[in-house]
Formats: sequence, C-alpha cells, structure tokens
Amino acid sequence: MGQLKLENVKKRFGTAEVIKGVSLDVKHGEFIVFVGPSGCGKSTLLRMIAGLEEISEGDVHIDDRVVNSLPPAKRGIAMVFQSYALYPHMTVYENIAFPLRVDKLSNDEVDKKVMVAARILKLEERLQHKPGELSGGQRQRVAIGRAIVREPSVFLFDEPLSNLDAALRATMRVELTKLHHDLDATMIYVTHDQVEAMTMADRIVVLDAGFIAQVGTPLELYHKPDNLFVAGFIGNPKMNFIEVECTGTTKSGIKVKVADTGEITVPVAPRGDIKGKTLTLGIRPEHTRLTKSDLTLNLHANVVERLGIHTVTYANLPNDDEVFCTVQEGTAPIEANSEFSIGINAIDCHLFDEEGVAFERDIDLSNLGLPEVA
Repeated sequence: MGQLKLENVKKRFGTAEVIKGVSLDVKHGEFIVFVGPSGCGKSTLLRMIAGLEEISEGDVHIDDRVVNSLPPAKRGIAMVFQSYALYPHMTVYENIAFPLRVDKLSNDEVDKKVMVAARILKLEERLQHKPGELSGGQRQRVAIGRAIVREPSVFLFDEPLSNLDAALRATMRVELTKLHHDLDATMIYVTHDQVEAMTMADRIVVLDAGFIAQVGTPLELYHKPDNLFVAGFIGNPKMNFIEVECTGTTKSGIKVKVADTGEITVPVAPRGDIKGKTLTLGIRPEHTRLTKSDLTLNLHANVVERLGIHTVTYANLPNDDEVFCTVQEGTAPIEANSEFSIGINAIDCHLFDEEGVAFERDIDLSNLGLPEVA
C-alpha cells in the first residue's frame, strides 16, 4: 500500500525537544520531501519513521498499523543513506542481494529480484564489479537497488545525493524522479537543497525548529507561502523583504508606503485593523523588471553575476544595509558600483503582518496549470 501517517510525533533528547509535534498524512505513491535548514529536525524525523530513533510521543502508522515498537526490518521500509554503505569486498550483484540473503530467499528468487533492480537502474553490465570500480552515481544506484529488492511499502532517502558533484546531482534527480514513476512507490526524501525539493516532490514539508512550517506542492509554496520563513526559504535567490507602512485598505487590497519611494496596493485579503502598522513586503528577485511598473525602486549595485541566461545583481536600497537581489536577462545593462532602477508589479508582491503571517494572495493556482491541492 505505501501509506504513512504521523500523529503528533515528538522527539526529546533529555530536556531538549527537537521534534515538537508533527502530524502528516502521506498517500500511496506520493513523493514527499522534508526540507529545511540545518538543525530543523528533518533527518531526526526520518530516522523516527525508520525506527532508528525512538519516538518520545505520538504514533507512526505504516499501512494502517502502528509501528512505534517494531524494529526497522519489520516496518516495511527501506532506507538509502547519504553514505553509500556498500560492502567493498562484495560485487554489485551481492551488494544488491544482501538483504535477500539475510531473509534466506532461494537463489532463484534472489537472482530474479536482483536482475529486475539492475535493469531498472541500468546496472546490468556492472553486476560483477566491486564498488571501488564504480563512479559515485553508480554506487548510489547500487544502494538504491539494495532498497528496491526489499519491495518496501515506503522508501526513505536521507540526503542521498549530497556527496555527488553538481552535474551528477542533476542527473540523479532525473533518475530518481523517473524511478518513482516506474515503481509507483511511496518515497520520503530528506534534503537541505531546495532545488531538489522543488524539482522532485509531489508535496514539500518545510520544517522549522521541529515544527512543520507549511506543507504543499512546490508551486503552492512558491506562489502562496504561509509565512516569512517559508517565503524566505523557498526560492533561489531568496525573496527580498522590505519594511513598509500600511496606509489603508481598498477593495483591491492593502495599500502600503515604501519609504522615500511611493505607494503600491498589494492585491491581498486584508484582516484586522492594520492601518498605520509596519508590514513586510516580499518580492522575488525574478519578479523585478528594468521597465516601468507599479512601483519603481532605486538601487545601488554592489555585485553583478553574469550567468549567461540570467544576470543576478546584489544591491542596496538607499539608506538600507539589507541586500536586495534582482534577476534579469543575461544581457541586462547593469554594472557593479553603479545606480540603476527596477520596477515591481503589485500582482507579484507578497505581504506579511507583524507576526510574519502572510496575507492571502489574490492568485488562482488553477490558472497556472497546477494539479489541485488536496
């Protein structure tokens, strides 16, 4: 089946609580990615699902049974670690077959399962090689093959690509996504790399200091972050934030004043008495323009990165030490240590209250061709 349910799961190390009440439902066949900064609890949570960390409170259900007291081998899971954890003296064939040997399957059953996994992972020609003769990507595929042959209900991946170089990580992301579709398997994947999360996940679980900050599809988190933390974490380069003053509300949204610049009406749903309060305006670097827009910002360019397809500029607003990042086309006429202006449109803006909670944006995700959010 491959169903996973977490009910108010907590983890304490002595008096320190590192997982502070996580509840989550994962359907069969979903690719779920846990993402967040170092120390947020994502790997600890994965290890609790696997049975490698004791659960202090709450329940973990796999296929409608509570598995809190079950050892890892009895939970119907298979885990792929950051380190390949291969036996160097064994061939690829025997590394993949190892869990089947432990389960005392017949040689015919072992051979059948190993060959199926090798075919899926394109390792047929490497079966008699030792791990030392393989590339990093091939070794990671062997580790995945060892998980596949167990035919688990849930696959667990703990930062499996972090030891690979950038080009190989990109290739392996594609291979893992294809593998997910080929196996129709439930996969839980931990990473600190939001690019991996955005490109691979059906849904992303953003963790912050032991709590779930938000759960949603990649583009839901991108277009409709619930709070400042998610808004600043999802997106690369990260979202720009500017303190603004609310000058009133209209049927069109919330009017805010940007110091020494002007006013803009952000099309979000007002709530409470916010006139005169300090809010936070968010604008993604890729939503800035060198053309006239609803609001113009004057900037001083500090660093300009020419990436071919894009020009990324790190700048400052007048009298503001915070970095303001813009992304323009590759031929954008911006030079370091110079003044330039960018425009932003109200429809692209995000707005957050004094507690960092987002105002609901007037944007219909169905118009973006996205799947419906459960």
